[in-house]
Amino acid sequence: MSRSGEFCPRCGDAIEADLDARPARPGAEGVRDPDSVLCDGCYFEEFDLVEAPDRIDVRVCSQCGAVHRGNRWVDVGAQDYTDIAVEEVSEALGVHLDATDVSWEVAPEQVDENNIRMHCQFSGVVRGTLVSEEVVVPVKIARQTCERCGRIAGGSYAAIVQIRAEERTPTEEEQERAQETAEAFVAEREATGDRNAFVTEVTEVDEGLDMKISTNQLGQGIAKRIVEQQGGTFEDYETLVTEDGDGNEVYRVTFAVRLPRYRPGEVIDPEDGDGPVLVRSVRGNLKGTRLATGEDYEASFEDGDAPDARRLGTREDGQRTTVVTVEDENAVQVLDPETYEAKTIPRPDYFDPDADEVPVLKSRAGLHVLPDDGGETGDA
Repeated sequence: MSRSGEFCPRCGDAIEADLDARPARPGAEGVRDPDSVLCDGCYFEEFDLVEAPDRIDVRVCSQCGAVHRGNRWVDVGAQDYTDIAVEEVSEALGVHLDATDVSWEVAPEQVDENNIRMHCQFSGVVRGTLVSEEVVVPVKIARQTCERCGRIAGGSYAAIVQIRAEERTPTEEEQERAQETAEAFVAEREATGDRNAFVTEVTEVDEGLDMKISTNQLGQGIAKRIVEQQGGTFEDYETLVTEDGDGNEVYRVTFAVRLPRYRPGEVIDPEDGDGPVLVRSVRGNLKGTRLATGEDYEASFEDGDAPDARRLGTREDGQRTTVVTVEDENAVQVLDPETYEAKTIPRPDYFDPDADEVPVLKSRAGLHVLPDDGGETGDA
């Protein structure tokens, strides 16, 4: 290699390199990095291929497993934090700008539950020379409580969703379905990264179910979805609870969901002269099937969502009984399931003339054939 005519300012040796080919200071065009005037021996004497922190602390929530990054908590869904430690170390390491063809690998060593030792091996080409370096970075897993879990533990909430029913108490099934709806709605919001979405508390009361929800927007969305799925209506009521630091009024909102008067599967008598109705749907106005004829029934506009009617029983109250004979297209004779007397009752369209047994409901409105299980369609 030819001599450059320059001498190393540190050791005085002649520099056997082309100074013009050595790196310039980044961001300063035409200005050479001061270290570039050193000979290779002096340059590599203090050269560090990798710059690494003495230690990295990874803050994780001991309750939900979220990791604190920057100025916020992030849900990562990790079972352990080795991968998180690898990411944190990789982002914290710096490679010298003069190095080219850099390759590296990180090997974690689990010391204990909260400590990981990261062995980082780097190699690269500097001034035409292959150099390598290994650094060890300790990673400390600091277990804390994130803001979200802290709010849940503290019972924080902004809205209440109440589950009630018109002229009755919601069934256990309806309450469970409402809670499942709320939890599914919250999970959808969490999946979008909304860490303010959570159900603080669910309480059974004599009238139904109360759910404390983190935000008013979330409470409204839950109430709306429950009504979409189970029918009924909801109203909201604001209550002033405090003022924030800027003097703005802070309200807590109660979303009162009122489920329909009747449930799918109930048998009611609108007392309009056409006989009992097996309720199929209560979303919107009530819809059902006439047990005497099998014809469709739908509550009229004057009745509102549902008519005033007597409750006669439910689909589950039906009993199977023997078909004695089919008299004609309008009547069938069956055995009374209690007295075992042969009785002639209306023959609805859904009655199977080849059936030996049929489900029937005995009530104060008389004895009526019920649809088989496949013939009833309730609310989804």
